[in-house]
Amino acid sequence: MKPVTSPLDALYARVSTPAIPAVPLARRERRRAGEGVPTVPAGGLQWSPMEVAAALFEVAADDELAGRVPSTDTLYAVLCESVAALGPAGLAEVVATFADFGPGEFPEADACWTFAYRLALSLWYEGARSRPMTAGEAAVALYLSDAYRHHQVDAVIIRRAPLLVSRAIRQGAALVPAETLMRLGEAMGREFASPAPTCVTGPSRAAGTGRDWLYRQALPDYHRRRFCFRLLRADTCQPSPLIVRLDGGGYAVGATPPAGPGGTWLRPVRAEW
Repeated sequence: MKPVTSPLDALYARVSTPAIPAVPLARRERRRAGEGVPTVPAGGLQWSPMEVAAALFEVAADDELAGRVPSTDTLYAVLCESVAALGPAGLAEVVATFADFGPGEFPEADACWTFAYRLALSLWYEGARSRPMTAGEAAVALYLSDAYRHHQVDAVIIRRAPLLVSRAIRQGAALVPAETLMRLGEAMGREFASPAPTCVTGPSRAAGTGRDWLYRQALPDYHRRRFCFRLLRADTCQPSPLIVRLDGGGYAVGATPPAGPGGTWLRPVRAEW
């Protein structure tokens, strides 16, 4: 066996080479020229984010989406039911009312804008499903990048350079297979999203992360891990790309979408397909 000479060599010694998609992701994009995000198909028609949010709001008003964070599949099923019940004319009336709501006027309306954004991200590509990177995945990518390795920097300085951080996330994500990035991101989430994070490289190791050999080998610096995770969990103004699950099997890192409602990017602690 080839000797392991670096943490990334250790990673590649334990993972297989990912399959290359037959059709490049860039050619699978559903977004058309001039669109910020792609439309969402439902009921045989394509719906804009405004129309999707309005259709979901009509259902949310009946408390069907209240008090919980639904899965993407649940959101899509609710959208299809709402579109079928309203029809194009009925939905147009709902949109006319919904468009008058200002940001923050109704929490339910704000939530529906976020739900519509999630659905658009999920259907970004033909023949695939996609989702935002989790905080852990983005933090792993930032850790693996060359950004800020040779000098100390605080979060305020980084927030002034969002494009630099975004480029660093993409650079780091390109260094490992998407499946490995997801595994490392899940381990980082377990370490830092719990109430009492524990350094996994010390004598006392957190349950789960302490048993993840790849995590300890690839990300040995506890302080850099913690800094990257805290930054990207707290600062949702930093752009990050999509994680794509191909229908034929395998995963890939996709495009960086535009910001969602409020000018922020979704970065959940746990993956939301």
